[in-house]
Amino acid sequence: MTNFRTLGRSGLVVSPLALGTMTFGSGEWNADDRTSRSIFDAYRAAGGNFIDTSDIYSGGESETLVGRFIAETKARDEVVLSTKFAFNGSASPLTATQAGGGNPNAGGAGAKNIHRAIDASLKRLGTDYVDLYWMHIWDGVTPVEEIVQTLGDLVRAGKIRYYGLSDMPAWVAMKAATIASERRVPGPIAMQLEYSLVARDVEGEYFPAAREAGMGIMPWSPLAGGFLSGKYKREDTSGTGRLSGANPFGDSKFVDRNWDILDVVKSVATEIDRPVAQVALAWAMARPGVASTLIGASKVSQLESNIAATDIELSLGQMKRLDEASAPAPSFSSSLANPAIRSMVFGGHDVVGWNE
Repeated sequence: MTNFRTLGRSGLVVSPLALGTMTFGSGEWNADDRTSRSIFDAYRAAGGNFIDTSDIYSGGESETLVGRFIAETKARDEVVLSTKFAFNGSASPLTATQAGGGNPNAGGAGAKNIHRAIDASLKRLGTDYVDLYWMHIWDGVTPVEEIVQTLGDLVRAGKIRYYGLSDMPAWVAMKAATIASERRVPGPIAMQLEYSLVARDVEGEYFPAAREAGMGIMPWSPLAGGFLSGKYKREDTSGTGRLSGANPFGDSKFVDRNWDILDVVKSVATEIDRPVAQVALAWAMARPGVASTLIGASKVSQLESNIAATDIELSLGQMKRLDEASAPAPSFSSSLANPAIRSMVFGGHDVVGWNE
């Protein structure tokens, strides 16, 4: 795995593929400890340096395993280690939703929880700092000023080196970057968003905001929860579990538009004699603004196949076909970048911006 790149406008150098470890630890779709270690070792052997976990994955077990694997391989200085905060782990869903139970200050992006969460994560990870700390999800109430202040304090305290934002409105990320810039304090360097050939709606607002603010885009679920692996059939979606209804990856992926996109991906895969999933990953990695793409695996063979996608260089024609087949429906904000409208603004001239 070569072609390292910096994450956003920062000096943090990362692999084109990041190893997501949501599958590490107990869980229905997860890998056991031995398999998790094999996946970790295979990723490192391929040259990968970016490990992503969260305090909520397997109830913190993922962090414990990742920390142990890094310690056992003495790889702390070589690994870019990231984890996340925000989700509340103090109560079961039943307790929290039906009885009002749980500690409200054990979740969210308030200063109290962030300090609690980082200390707990550092203990589980067995380290005194993390390279990248993600706000896992926006809580909808904490002032952005408080988030920037608290995470900046952690940078200055040496507990984290950088921070990023995941699954939040684009305006929240842009406001955080603006506050940090104006106050000359550490700001976010990356956004972590669902992004794939069948989930491109973030291109309208998030990608321009990230470019303007110097943040790298880090796609999660680039294979759309497995839909873009090509293993499902349009005519029979029975027994497909999490992809056929409400699930962590959003609404069902089994809609006609997505099947049509998948047909084009399969066509390109046939042309270059590669698996469908590798084509989908190669497309995501080649998109402007994408820094490092998250992959996950429950088997070593899955990981090795994903890593092989880093060797693919799709032709301009193939990228164009994939882009056109998966183009999101125009929105008001995205239509403002239409060359025809720009030509009207500038008296019929084709004007190109400095960062295009």
